[in-house]
Amino acid sequence: MPAPANTFKKRLLAKDTQIGLWVGLGDPSVAELAAHTGFDWMVIDGEHGPNGLRDVLAQLRAVGQGGAHPVVRVRDDNRAEIKQMLDIGAQTILVPMIETADQAREAVRSMLYPPLGMRGVGAALARASGFGAEADYLHTANDEVCLLLQVENRAGLSALDDILAVEGVHGVFIGPADLAADLGHRGDPGHPDVQAAIDDALARIRGAGVAAGILTSDRALAKGYAAKGVEFLAVGSDVGTLRGGLLALRREF
Repeated sequence: MPAPANTFKKRLLAKDTQIGLWVGLGDPSVAELAAHTGFDWMVIDGEHGPNGLRDVLAQLRAVGQGGAHPVVRVRDDNRAEIKQMLDIGAQTILVPMIETADQAREAVRSMLYPPLGMRGVGAALARASGFGAEADYLHTANDEVCLLLQVENRAGLSALDDILAVEGVHGVFIGPADLAADLGHRGDPGHPDVQAAIDDALARIRGAGVAAGILTSDRALAKGYAAKGVEFLAVGSDVGTLRGGLLALRREF
């Protein structure tokens, strides 16, 4: 059997807009609930969420075939961690704080088995291959993995065109919170200067034929990004949705 088909990647390549949710609480039940609410994709956040390897594994198992494609955000571009996330069954990896084309190239190498990359071969021990049950996994896995890179500061924006030229990068995600901070508007991603930088970056990404992504809880901004054809658009988080719902319930009484 081959590696499972990555439907999220196929839709990215088809230029569909996919709506996503950030999942940062680190709880398998929350991830399972979120996966069944109709979102196209969801981020299991290992950068800012309290998620180690086994936490991510538990959430991948809980999500199962729930409908939302799990994207795992790793802490950084550490090759060993990316390898482990792929081995436990993540097919789509989001790598934060990419600032150079060299970083992008190394991230691509971390995703792919040789000779195209440097992913260590341990499929016989890996959940990704059904613990060896999928005999063709090694020969098909490279086609089904999907690499998303985060560009979220001035250095990354300066190198954006070079990053976009790296083969094997399937999507570039603009991180508005970090970008706002680096531009001198910490806590205010809606500032006109930040939005101008975001709009320019999204246009450059899509103009290069690469899928563009962003996260915002501002519904007006989200609808504007969707109208511009952003291919992977996250519109909220488990934390924000739970807190907002609880506050609204309490206010009612």
